Parts: sequence; C-alpha cells; structure tokens
Amino acid sequence: MWVILRLAERNISRRFLQSLLFVLGVALGVAMIVAIDVANGSARRAFSLSADSVTGNTTHQIIGGPSGLPTELYRTVRVDLGIRESAPVIDEMVRALEFDNQSMRLFGVDTFAEAPFRGYLQAVQVDSENTSPDGFNALNRFLTGDGAVLVSRTIAERHGLDAGDELTIRAGSRAVTVQIVGLLQPNDAVSQQAIDDLLLADIATAQEILGIAGRLTRIDLILPEATADERLAQIEAVLPAGALVGPVADGADTLGQMTEAFELNLQALSLLALVVGAFLIYNTVMFSVVQRRPLIGIMRSLGFTQRQIFGLILSEAFLLGLVGTLLGLGLGVIFGRGAVNLVAQTISDLYFTVNVQQVNVPTFTLVKGAFVGVFASVGAALLPAWNATRTPPVGAMRRSDQEQSARVLMPYITAAALLSVIVGVVLLNLPTPRIEVSFAGLFAIVVGGAFFTPLVLVLVLQAVTPLTGALFGVVGRMAPRAVIRSLSRTSIAVAALTVAISVIVGVSVMIASFRNTVDDWLTTTLGGDIFISPPLLTSNQTTVSVDPAVRDILAEVEGVLEISAARSTVAIAPDFPDMPPVNLQAVESDIAPDRGFVWRDVDDYWAAMQAGAVMVSEPFAFRRGIDRDNNRLTLVTDRGVQTFDVVGVFYDYTTDQGRVLMAENVYRDLYDDLFITSVALFITPDAELDRVIENVRAALVGYDLSVQSNRDLRVGVFDVFDNAFAITVALRLLATLVAFIGILSALLSLQLENTRQYGVLRANGMTPRQLWDFTLIQTGLMGLVAGLLAIPIGLALSLVLLFVINVRSFGWTMDFYWVPREFIEAFMVAVVASLVAGVYPGIRMMRLVTARALRSE
Repeated sequence: MWVILRLAERNISRRFLQSLLFVLGVALGVAMIVAIDVANGSARRAFSLSADSVTGNTTHQIIGGPSGLPTELYRTVRVDLGIRESAPVIDEMVRALEFDNQSMRLFGVDTFAEAPFRGYLQAVQVDSENTSPDGFNALNRFLTGDGAVLVSRTIAERHGLDAGDELTIRAGSRAVTVQIVGLLQPNDAVSQQAIDDLLLADIATAQEILGIAGRLTRIDLILPEATADERLAQIEAVLPAGALVGPVADGADTLGQMTEAFELNLQALSLLALVVGAFLIYNTVMFSVVQRRPLIGIMRSLGFTQRQIFGLILSEAFLLGLVGTLLGLGLGVIFGRGAVNLVAQTISDLYFTVNVQQVNVPTFTLVKGAFVGVFASVGAALLPAWNATRTPPVGAMRRSDQEQSARVLMPYITAAALLSVIVGVVLLNLPTPRIEVSFAGLFAIVVGGAFFTPLVLVLVLQAVTPLTGALFGVVGRMAPRAVIRSLSRTSIAVAALTVAISVIVGVSVMIASFRNTVDDWLTTTLGGDIFISPPLLTSNQTTVSVDPAVRDILAEVEGVLEISAARSTVAIAPDFPDMPPVNLQAVESDIAPDRGFVWRDVDDYWAAMQAGAVMVSEPFAFRRGIDRDNNRLTLVTDRGVQTFDVVGVFYDYTTDQGRVLMAENVYRDLYDDLFITSVALFITPDAELDRVIENVRAALVGYDLSVQSNRDLRVGVFDVFDNAFAITVALRLLATLVAFIGILSALLSLQLENTRQYGVLRANGMTPRQLWDFTLIQTGLMGLVAGLLAIPIGLALSLVLLFVINVRSFGWTMDFYWVPREFIEAFMVAVVASLVAGVYPGIRMMRLVTARALRSE
C-alpha cells in the first residue's frame, strides 16, 4: 500500500499543473457548498439565539391579536390565579438610527417578575458615570428614568456609543429619543451574540415608545409539567376573546419552516458547481491514465495486478481530492463570510429580521464538505481507474485504443443520456410535494443533457469543418478533427462547460421571467399614485403601527382625491397550529380592481368581502390546501374564533408565506385595533404629482413616514428583488470559473500529450502563428458546441425551475418570458471563456522548441 501511495505522490509532483487544476476544481465545488451552508447556518443561528434569548425559561405563553393583551389580564393571572412565575412582555421590532437603522428588538419587561425567566438584568455593567460595583445605579435609572434602555456592550462599542448616550428609535410612524443608561455584557460569547439586537426597556417605557399604553404583547409563563394541564384550564377560563395560551414555539423551527425552500434552492445551485467539478476531476484523472498508458502497460508486464493499478489511480485521486477539499473548506469559510450578508438581507426582506454579527462554522458543515469533496474526487476517478485496469498490457501501449474505445462507447453514452432525461421527466411528474424529488429530476435532466456532448460534438464539428477550412485553410480543417480525435477528453471538458453555461441560461431566464411577472403584477396591483408607510418597511414586517390620525391629515392635503388606508398585521389560524401566524391585511377599498385570480367564486368579490368573506393569496392557498372545495378559513379574533368564506385566490408576490385580504369594516368589527400601516393616495387629474408629494411631506412633519410615488415604490420592490437573487450571481460565476478551469485543463492535457505531433508539424513548416490559430480554433469550437448545447439544456432547466421547483417551493405561478439577450449572453460567455482558456496554451505552442518536442525520451 505504501508503495502505491509513494508512486501516486511522485506522479502528482511530476504533473504539478494538472494536479493544480484538479485541486482547484474540487476546491471551488466544495467552497460553494460550505459557503452556502455557513451563510444559511449563521443566519439561522442568529435568529434562533435571538428568539431563544427572549424566550428564556418560558414554557408557555399567552398571546393576543393585533392589539395585544390588556394589562389587567396579567394581574388576573398573577394575583387571582396565583401563578407567580408569570411575566408581562412587550416584544416589537423597531429601528435604531444611530445603529445604522438596524432592526432591533424592543423588549419591555417587568424587572420584579423577570428573574425566573431571563438573566438580562444580572448582566448589567457599570455605566460610564457611576462607580456602583453591581450596576445598581444603572438599574435604578432603568426603572425610574424616562426613555431609559439597556443595550449590549458589543453593539454600543461597534457604533461608538456608551452609557449616557442617546438613541433615536423608529417605531412605526413615531421617532422617539431614548437614553442608554447601562450596558449588557453576559459572561459567555453565545449569550453576547444572542442579545446583540436587543433594546431592553422597562415595560412602561416600552409602552410609551410604541404608543400602546395599557397593552401587552404577551404574558410568559413557567408551568411545572405536573400541574401544567390544570393551570392551563384555569388560564383559559379567564382569557378574553381573541387570546390564546399554549406552549412556546421553537424559534429555530419557525425560521426553518419559512426558509427551508429558500435554503434548499441555494444548496442545489451550489451542488451544480460540484457536478461541473466532477467532470473536471474525471477529465484530469482520465488524462493522467491516458498519458501513462505505456507506463501502465509496462507495470502490468512486470507483474502489477489490476487491483494495484486500480489502487494507484484512486490513491492519486484521493490525495488530490483531499488537498482540494481542505483548500475548499478554507475558501468556503471565506466565501461564507461574504455570502452571509446577502443571505441575511434576503431573509430579512422576505421572512424574519435577522442580524448576523458572527459567522458560525458548524463542525457538521466541515464534515459534510470534506465528505462530498473526497467522495466526488474518488467517485469521478472510478471509471478512469477501471478503464486502466481492463486494458491488456499490449493495448496499453497504444493511444489509439483509448479514442477507439470512446467512439465505440458513444452510442451507449447517448442511450444513457436519453435514459437519464426520461428518468428526470418521470421524477418531475411524480405527484409528490417533496422538493428534493424535484431537484433529483432536475439533476437527472441536466446530467443527461451533458451526456449528449460526445454525439453533438462530433456532429457539429463535422458540419463546420468545411466552413473553418474555408476561413482558416489547412489549420481550420485540422482543428475540428483534432478535437474529435481526442474525444475522450474534449467531450468531458465541453460537457463541464455546457453544464455551467446551462446553469447561467436556466437561472437567468428564470430570474428574468420572475422579474417580468412581478412587473406585470405590480402594474395591476399598485393602483395608487402616492404611498405612505413607515420607512424601510419590508414584507416581513407585517405589524407596524401608524397613528390613524395620519389619514385625517392626508384628507386635507391639496390635490388628494381619494384615500385608501390599510392595516397589515398577523393573526392566529387555529386549524394550522404548526405553521407561522397568518399575514392579515385589512383594506379600506379595493385599489387593485384589475388584479389576477387563480380562481374566484363571485363576480363582485369586494361586495362579498365587505359582507364578511376573505380572499387569500396563491402561496397561502398552496401552503394550507385551500381550493374551491376546501374554501373556509378560521381565525382567532378579538370577538372569538371566526370562520370566513374564501371567495377567491389571487396572484400575489409580496411574500411566499402568503396573506389574507379582509375588508376594513369587517376587521374593525372583529379586532380592537385602530392603527393603520400604510396609506395609498389618488390625486386629482389636474394635480402635479411632485407638488402633491411635497404637500404630503409638509403635512406629515413630525411623523416618521416614507412618502413614495408609484414609480419609486416599484423601484424599491425591484431593489429587494435584486437583493434576493444577488447570491445566485456569485454562484453562477463560480460555476463558470470551474468550467473555465476544465477547458484549460483539457487544452493543457492535449498539448502535453501531442507535443511530439506539434513538433512534427513545426518541422514540416507550420509557423508559430498557425499553431496559435490551431489552438484557438480548437478552443473556440469547443466553446461553440458548449454554448449551442447549453441553450436547450438551460431552457429545460428554466422551465423546470419556473413550473415545478418554484411552485413546489413557494406556491407561485409565474409566466415564462422568452429573453433572447440571456441566451445570446450565455452563448458568448461559453465562446469567450473557451478562447480565454486557450490563450496560455496558445502562447506555449508558439514558444515550442521543435527539437525538444521531437525528442522521444
């Protein structure tokens, strides 16, 4: 065994450039997998720590509707029922101006009830102005001072603030100034990270900041398991209508439910890069085998067994794969640090607010990356290793046997390609909601398409040979034949580039189709001229409160013809206890009469809604199984549990969690909530839009609100859209880089192998310029075939992403848009990448020394 490892090590060192390309292919594939895992895991851990930090030792919670709970309920639970381990809580998201407008969790607590639940107050550090050894002065000011808050020392130092400094808090339409009276610094790093986005306030202070005097977000409970059922029954007996009591939801599980499809899509895209890398590995190992066929023949003649030859090839692949994997793990952590901000921003825009201040690299991620890298390296080397063992010693001396074998195998490879595509189509049509099955079908189609490469390569190059001959003369006729003559390796390099370019085509067309679909949807949905909402409002911030007086102020603005206010909040759907709360939007009027519907049961849906029915968005119906036959939805309201008829399912791309649309008059009857969230304005026909916007802003001085035109709001929507897909751009570029390395590897391999042949050509009068042309024509033709083959594969990929993966992941219906620019750009990338990859080999060819090339030993 040690002899074989020693031989493998010597061969690697003699072929350093080939080995380096092998290592880079593995490293980039592993790096993408690790980077996505690190980014997803860090965002998930940050949210989980934040959620768990405010949960503490809580076992159960009492929660209310949009308006929360009355403070009197806390007195009833604690005093009348005698549940001493209970604590009132205010828990809302706000933004801190001095913290770069970062989203912060405003957490209001009763200091005297907190001890059994959370240990925040034990971590208060002495502020900069007092000398109390236990932070007593800070706690005293926390209880008695106006607008007093505590923040973590970490975030305060990050932004150059200290105890005694002021913060400007944006809460809905309110901008409130508070003072940092102390700093929180837990003893361990995990707890420090968990409270990094926390603004801790006394409960009265929090109520004042939010303008919700006399209301609570929830009541936390610690109920011993032995008496929990009895206590729950007592609590339920005193709960007001619209309030519920139940066990604490796991924060990580909640985020996991909402982001599972998003994360899985990123992971699948990263795995495609490894597929490209596997082609590169195969090509490198196969060339290593071909290059040493005479040596392998001699070794077989001297008594080496087939098992030893097999072990030698796999040992090389293992050693190089191990080096590439280790490099990929390091690169993955580095890439992950960059990707985490993109992933966190997308999650914050679409799901939950996540502040990631620390990148976590789980051991499992490294183990998974190592396993995948080494497994891919050894797995891709199995066929070349097996091929090396099955060739008899005499045949091993002949290079022609290998290419003859490749041509003989072409019909079987083509049949395997067809079978793979058929399997993929079958998997995609299976009646299962499992997205993993869909991705398996997608991979089968992509890999099957790549397996058509040998056949397409031969057919296309045979067809273009007369053209290249007419354009470039004898060199133009030789180049296509040279590519076909080395089919066993050129086809693999072209296949790798084909997969990478097909990913670019597929994802680009999918994104363009999604973007155009959203653009069309906005045209029918944004019915107002001007929109007013809290600043930096995103689809995940469903409950943001704006003073209803804003509506009355806007009614007096010159140039305003019509006003339509909306209230966005969350509600509980008791029929779906394991799913996140329902995004509920109550609208004063229907400002989108031209909206599109999946289906609807009534013509005048707005009249039906004013009479008590609701409509739901397509993703909401998809996730909860609502259709024409199952068209009722139960919600918990302040008047008790109510059941609503669903009269329609409308197209909506606001959030993939879906939302429920309710008429405002119904909402106000059922919920004790007077706040609004946003306002749409329609201006008079003779009014000037910019002048009305100026008037609106002047009228709203003192309110922290964003005033946008229809056009500006559309721009903001597409900014969020572009952020959501920014990570895919990086992944596509890395996949192309891996394929570029594959082309470069194939060219260098061919050059090393055919050095003597090129020497003969030089000796017979071929000029260095002709050798340069010879090399670039080969690379250009390989890129041409890759680009042509990538178009149908990429088109199939985009169709699967749009109409299968997207629907099963998010429940959205999207239209396919034929975007010629995306196909042309991808084709040009294939050709240009191939030509660039040929520059270095071409330069080497021009510098070829004829005498040295002709030397056989």
